[in-house]
Amino acid sequence: MLDSFLKFLELGLYHIVSFKGYDHILFLVVLSTPYLFKDWKRLLILISSFTLGHTLSLLLGVYDIVNLKSNVIEWLIPFTIIIIALYNIFTAGKSSKQSNPIIIFSFVLFFGFIHGLGFATAFESMVRPSESTLLSVLEFALGIEIGQFVIVFCVLFFGFLGQTIFRFSIRDWVMVLSAIVIGLMLPLIFNSPLFS
Repeated sequence: MLDSFLKFLELGLYHIVSFKGYDHILFLVVLSTPYLFKDWKRLLILISSFTLGHTLSLLLGVYDIVNLKSNVIEWLIPFTIIIIALYNIFTAGKSSKQSNPIIIFSFVLFFGFIHGLGFATAFESMVRPSESTLLSVLEFALGIEIGQFVIVFCVLFFGFLGQTIFRFSIRDWVMVLSAIVIGLMLPLIFNSPLFS
């Protein structure tokens, strides 16, 4: 039982922090760039909403309740990242009181939901008959949550360094990183199998 727990925990962790699936990392970069360490509660809610969406759709996909074609998913993932990055650009420099948190929470939940559907088939093949699918998904979700903490902490730390040592304004930091992420995601949109 402990072996199964560690297996799915590690799988969830590396699902997030692996550079093979760098879309997760870039999503977390644009998600956490506008925030500071003092905003940790809001960030915790955001990344947990991703995990919630990912877990729900993974369960729906594994139990064959919801299916979406992989070419649609491969297009939606970078599209959602670009939406968050554009949101950052248009709201950069504005106080958090002016921005609408419902919009960002909705996109984070949507991204988690879409990405969970994209991984359902692969995940299903990793669960042995002797292992509980539900328990395996929950262990995987815990690994995802830990992986997200690692990435978000790194982004906050580098943001802190950039703003205190190099004197970047938070607005410039958000605009530059968001623009870089958009530049990295656009080829994935246009080279998507959806357009092949």
